[in-house]
Amino acid sequence: IMAANEACDKFAATGFHANMITYLTKELNLPLVKASNTLTNFGGTSSFTPLIGALIADSFAGRFWTIIVASIIYELGMVCITTSAVLPQLHPPPCPTQQNCKEASNTQLWVLYIALLLTSLGTGGIRPCVVTFAADQFDMSKFAAASRSWNFFNWYYFCMGMATLLALTVVVYIQDNVGWGWGLGIPTIAMALSIVAFVVGAPLYKKVQPGGSPLIRLAQVIVAALKKRNIVAPNDPSQLYENKELDATISSNGKLVHTNQFRWADRAAVLTDDDIDESNHPKLWRISTVHRIEELKSVIRVLPIWGAGILLVTSHSHLGSFTIQQARSMNRHLSHSFEIPPASLSIFSIITVLVGLGLYERLFVPFARRFTENPAGITCLQRMGIGFTINILATIVSALVEMKRKAVAADHNLLDKPTATIPISVFWLLPQFCLHGIAEVFHSVGHLEFLYDQSPESMRSTMVALYSLAASFGNYIGTFVVSTVHKYTGIERNWLPDRNLNRGRLENYYWLVTGIQVVNLIYYLICAWCYTYKPLEELIESSEDIDMELANDKTSTQDSKVITRETELAIQQTS
Repeated sequence: IMAANEACDKFAATGFHANMITYLTKELNLPLVKASNTLTNFGGTSSFTPLIGALIADSFAGRFWTIIVASIIYELGMVCITTSAVLPQLHPPPCPTQQNCKEASNTQLWVLYIALLLTSLGTGGIRPCVVTFAADQFDMSKFAAASRSWNFFNWYYFCMGMATLLALTVVVYIQDNVGWGWGLGIPTIAMALSIVAFVVGAPLYKKVQPGGSPLIRLAQVIVAALKKRNIVAPNDPSQLYENKELDATISSNGKLVHTNQFRWADRAAVLTDDDIDESNHPKLWRISTVHRIEELKSVIRVLPIWGAGILLVTSHSHLGSFTIQQARSMNRHLSHSFEIPPASLSIFSIITVLVGLGLYERLFVPFARRFTENPAGITCLQRMGIGFTINILATIVSALVEMKRKAVAADHNLLDKPTATIPISVFWLLPQFCLHGIAEVFHSVGHLEFLYDQSPESMRSTMVALYSLAASFGNYIGTFVVSTVHKYTGIERNWLPDRNLNRGRLENYYWLVTGIQVVNLIYYLICAWCYTYKPLEELIESSEDIDMELANDKTSTQDSKVITRETELAIQQTS
């Protein structure tokens, strides 16, 4: 049921947004710049609202109810825009010639804006909570993960990729060839079915209770540490304040163990006479437990690694626009009568991701496990590093292919004919799409798993929301880089010309992005080398399965056992 809900939700979201620029320009007759800015503005909103939705889920609402409410809001937005596509009075008259067209009225635009706003708000609750809620249904402890023959995040990403591929092919075809009523109606129906499937499965779900506002807890630690800035923290961490009852709701999977990093925060756990009130309750703005202090330390440790992913998004943020322009000038014929649409080339990247995830799970992990003895094959940090490296190769290939394309154009005297077809196959662009897909298999999935695994359990939705935030920042930086390059590379030989790409120097832009990525990779390697994995004491209840797995362990017959991951994580960090 959960998988069906996830697939329907992704299918609906992709089918709704993938071809929206065509709807705005062809059906609402908006100018291209106005339509593009509209989608960019609401797209930016959709990237920031997940942080708000995640905080709501982690603080008081819980992931289950956040997903339900957000899905209903998203569905209302889809119903709104589908209705506007069906009812003639909610959109301007057709304009097949695309000349002297009547633009949508203010009333018709307000229907569009309300629909996009509702979907942006709905996205804020769905995007950060869906993957964490799905992961909550499984035992994600290291012992359970090691005993499984599959990785949750690989198969989650695979299912989402299949839904995306189906939407980009079937739904976009219906929108272009059948009509926008059905083209938007099908995703709307799919979203409604996903909500029904999700609600039907409610009795079967494991619902993690929210533990209060994570931002307030982090602020309390910082304030308590500042108030005790003149106090010297003890060298023995056992003398620091602990309160299992207080931390019960935010440490159901295990207690965070004290680390020696960021020792300034340990002052918040030094107990003084003024830290307990008359009711024997701790004053949380003066005293914090070790677990809460380690929550803050975990967030601080994760942020530099998360930040490295921003420039990865920047590197291929304009892949869709530049490669489409390249593809338009190349030979796209598969037969005398059929040409590959330039925008369809992105399908090869998605197919590469789907195939790559299967090969990663079935071939790469068993192979790597022989050398690393890590059940996952390699650590999340190693996986992300491989993704960074492959992405650099993809950008280098992009530059070389562009040089080849212009050389062929020069050989046939086509440099000054931007609308002419250059006699070079569009499949020269295929390697860069495939390499970007492979990089996504390593980096994107590893990044998502890293944020989930290394974040405090009470902040998982909030930390996963950073995944979307990185994409938002990366796209904004990408736009800034492109605008700056276009502005300062002159008029005669502009790297990114407005009209004739043949006379541009797109390969120089790719070399610039390659250099940025190399610097980013060096930064990432330094952060990864210095990173300390989250130390957690996992409480594992006794069972026949665990007794069989730990038959050689002299303590395997105890009723319960606390297993500290410090040794395992130290091995992972060293590897």
